[in-house]
Amino acid sequence: MIEIVPETPALHAEAIEDLFDRTFGPGHFAKTAERLRENSASLPEINRVAVDEGKVVGVCRVWPLVVGEGRRPALFYGPVAVDPAYRGNFLSLRITEAALEAGKQAGWPAAVLIGAHSLFGKAGFTVTPKNKLTFPGPQDQSRVMVRDLAGDASLLEGRVTSA
Repeated sequence: MIEIVPETPALHAEAIEDLFDRTFGPGHFAKTAERLRENSASLPEINRVAVDEGKVVGVCRVWPLVVGEGRRPALFYGPVAVDPAYRGNFLSLRITEAALEAGKQAGWPAAVLIGAHSLFGKAGFTVTPKNKLTFPGPQDQSRVMVRDLAGDASLLEGRVTSA
């Protein structure tokens, strides 16, 4: 039975990195989203890990960021990865929803995610108007989404940077 739990770095970190490598390949470090993660640390208390009989089979990592000149705080969700053997049952959505609830309970106002609206729209994310949020590198604006947590995501506007 799959359990979704907060990340315990000492227990999960190595398996998570292995899952990212198997899921995304070495090219994932070149993505614009990685520029936001480079000088930041994820939030293990909000990150969520799917575990099946002790094996990490999925993860949603979450990172603090700020948006715009007003430096509004928000959480950046991703990467989200699921072991190929466990795909097809919306596990990525379940992990993300658990991490979203943790972010909301922790009082974070909003969530930002870069991904497929066809999947993450089911978790309440909406695509932002073109160039409402800008990133430290090129980004397909049709994949930039926000969602309210304990505040109002519509207030997010401007350059997205790590916190």
